[in-house]
Amino acid sequence: MTVFRPAISFREIIDRIRKYRPDQHISSLLIAIVIGILSGYGAVLFRFVIKGAQYLFYQNSDDILTFAASIPPYIMIGMPALGGLIVGILVHFGAREAKGHGVPEVMEAVSLRGGHIRKRVAFVKIMASAICIGSGGSVGREGPIVQIGASIGSSVSQLFKMSSQQRRTMVGCGAAAGIAATFNAPIAGVLFALEVLLGDFGIAAFSPVVLSSVMATTISRHYFGDFPAFVIPSYELVSLWELLIYPFLGILAGLLGILFITVLYKAEDLSDLVKIPDWIKPAIGGLILGVVLLKWPQVFGVGYGAMNLVLLNEMTGMLMLTLIFVKMAATSITLGSGGSGGIFAPSLFMGSMVGGFFGWFVNLFFPVITAPPAAYALVGMGAFVAATTHAPITAILIIFEMTGNYKIILPMMITCILSTIVASSLKTGSIYTIKLLRRGVDLSKGLEQNILKNMKVRRIMEKNVVTVPEGMPLVSLISTFKVRNVSYLHMVNKENDLTGIISFRDIRPLLEEEEVNYLIIAKDVATTNVVTVGEDDNIQVAMSLMGNRGISQLPVTGGENGRKLIGTLREKDVIAAYDNAVIRHEIELH
Repeated sequence: MTVFRPAISFREIIDRIRKYRPDQHISSLLIAIVIGILSGYGAVLFRFVIKGAQYLFYQNSDDILTFAASIPPYIMIGMPALGGLIVGILVHFGAREAKGHGVPEVMEAVSLRGGHIRKRVAFVKIMASAICIGSGGSVGREGPIVQIGASIGSSVSQLFKMSSQQRRTMVGCGAAAGIAATFNAPIAGVLFALEVLLGDFGIAAFSPVVLSSVMATTISRHYFGDFPAFVIPSYELVSLWELLIYPFLGILAGLLGILFITVLYKAEDLSDLVKIPDWIKPAIGGLILGVVLLKWPQVFGVGYGAMNLVLLNEMTGMLMLTLIFVKMAATSITLGSGGSGGIFAPSLFMGSMVGGFFGWFVNLFFPVITAPPAAYALVGMGAFVAATTHAPITAILIIFEMTGNYKIILPMMITCILSTIVASSLKTGSIYTIKLLRRGVDLSKGLEQNILKNMKVRRIMEKNVVTVPEGMPLVSLISTFKVRNVSYLHMVNKENDLTGIISFRDIRPLLEEEEVNYLIIAKDVATTNVVTVGEDDNIQVAMSLMGNRGISQLPVTGGENGRKLIGTLREKDVIAAYDNAVIRHEIELH
């Protein structure tokens, strides 16, 4: 029997493409088109999987507000818990990078890992986030699709063996394509990638990112049509006096944006204190969320249904005020417990409620000179997103593309800029970068400082430390220096607490005075004001202490009282460890 074999294998095709490089810029554009197509289909698949997941949990894939009243309480409470359990297992055993909102992980990969993202992340993120959203998790699609698109971009660039700089750009292409296809917002997708992820508006990055975004949007429109996410009336300024009112909305959105960031990460801290396996925590978060959904189904999933009601002036002022804080709590519970999903849609949701309530309030006092509350809700959406992401340009444009409303541009610009200024002035970092800062990763500091900050003293310290008792005579100290060939001796008491340091320089003046060999003891010559470092401190802290004191070695202490001598940290060991880390990083990039 003749077995059919293809004339050329897929691997051979890829090898031929790699060898054919007509022009570096042209090849980047061609690969960007491929990434845009794949990311576009990834976004389409993601939306279908979310619909399918919701149908499996509730036997209905429509907006939750259309059938919430018919859901039995035990289903409304139990399904988010079941979804949380599945998400916890998927993330814990599949790809832990898929936990949370995803964008910080992409930013870290772009800045510190040359755009390298594991190939499995895209699949795990699609499944985990779709199940989380479909079961009721109060999160959005933006974070997941950024990570999915970025993972596709990274995988394709690795396949074609692109340089680390090109790979970073391709990651941005995938992220832009994902945003563009998900929100039918090609311009906002481009700006998100350039403003938030890459920080590069140069032509080398701009052109491929635009192409990817256009291709992904084309695919999305083929399946879902060219419709804005929110179909609403066209709102505009009623009076120029409103330009004096809108700044207060910007300030309010900035303050509440800070509150949201704080509550979100406090929820993570609280979850970390619970001593149970991480993969179970999302189920507990889902159970708590289910109780919230019984009373306020508006915060279910992405929440577009409730936002549409606000944008059509069909929600009361007090309900809008309530939903600001309910959504804040629901999203924090979902993500803080280990769920998977984005913070962009929750920010839009809270922004619409903040703006809607603000508009309702000012309308009570100035009905003639102010637009309907929905106009303020629209502007509030952009302001809240700008406050949390510190990306006002992206926030302004994505609201325009999601609503098709361009007549309210002046209030939008004023509030977005003001909310960003307020948020960035009062809190260091955006909702994305704060997550990295909490891990000790500061993208503004560059690779070198982040390597030092992420390296713990315990990994490098020398545990074999030469110690001497406080009562050791001078003659024995001299002998110990000669025999052990060390520069420092660590003086300890009977409890092995560090009480001083003796350097050879301390005893050098006494070497010729033999008559004091047995009169002077360790305690007499030791430096007792000792600078120490803990085993859990990072190397950056240790190097700073060494530099400030002009020393090349630090004792490492710990124990219950913090004074037990457990090792010593030498400058030469730190330098060697740093060099090895840099070499490993360079190998990983290539």
